[in-house]
Amino acid sequence: MDKLLFTLNVVLPIILPIFLGYSLKRIGFLKEEFLNGINKLVFVVLLPVLLFSNIYLADLSTINWAFCGIAAIAIFALFGVGLIVVLFIKDPKQKGVMLQASFRSNYAIIGIPLATLIGGDEAGAQAAVVAAISVPLFNMLAVIALSMFDKTEDNKIDIKRMLFKIVTNPLIIGVVSGVLVCLIGLWIDAGTGNSRVLYQIVNKNDGTVKFIGTTIDYIGRCATPMALLVLGGKFEFSAVKKLWPQLTISVTLRLIITPTVMLIIFYLIGYRTKTDFAILIALFATPIAVSSVPMAAQMGQDEELAGQIVVWTSALSAFSLFFIILICSLIGIF
Repeated sequence: MDKLLFTLNVVLPIILPIFLGYSLKRIGFLKEEFLNGINKLVFVVLLPVLLFSNIYLADLSTINWAFCGIAAIAIFALFGVGLIVVLFIKDPKQKGVMLQASFRSNYAIIGIPLATLIGGDEAGAQAAVVAAISVPLFNMLAVIALSMFDKTEDNKIDIKRMLFKIVTNPLIIGVVSGVLVCLIGLWIDAGTGNSRVLYQIVNKNDGTVKFIGTTIDYIGRCATPMALLVLGGKFEFSAVKKLWPQLTISVTLRLIITPTVMLIIFYLIGYRTKTDFAILIALFATPIAVSSVPMAAQMGQDEELAGQIVVWTSALSAFSLFFIILICSLIGIF
């Protein structure tokens, strides 16, 4: 019973806000125009601020660089496996969309809060540091995946366009900004009382600008609940029958094959702590990123399929995450 309650306490705080957003949309309280505006606000402002704040407040001295490196290699490997799978898809506008399902999780919105719920503040802090590597990598590979099948009139990939989309992605800007602030030693005290490696290097007890850090912290805290409400509000269970083969492949990759294979591999190579598995579940078992839909639309790919993959991986992740966390709990990891 304790294991079951632990699993419910981890999964439901993520799922219930999504259900609330869906219910509010159904009764007409949330309108489509409002949801679109909030969705843009989350993607352009709130999430970048949250990532900036999480990375800046992380203690750089605790980073497990080996873990981060192996995780990055795993993401590249998943990209390669997904590339092989989509070779059998006929429609070129669906290839890049489905390829994202093999490697790109909703790490920023669902993953980091989920890691905190599973492993506590330590796991949450480590997950934020991993975001400094995973979020840019996810977005860079997503742009590449969509660009590979987004060719110009002379059938060539537009490299300049691809690079521009990478460097102007708001999530990447938020992560890079957080890393740069750490590197240049800019001190902003959010009043959390956490020890930070920068404090040991640049001691600025006097004249600390607390109101800036507090403001950043407040704005960042809005990101996850707002994003989850919008995600629920934009659910439309209306997949066209012709998309079911593509949806089945994408959902299976995202929620079953990828997390199962990755968790087993990391377990076998020695990453078995509560913190490690909290981050791994956040990184590999969460549904596909919501931002995959606007990216697909911007690059002329199959927006309808992208939206349905987000809907079904998000909805079914309530069950897949429950069983993954429960099994890990039963074998003694949590």
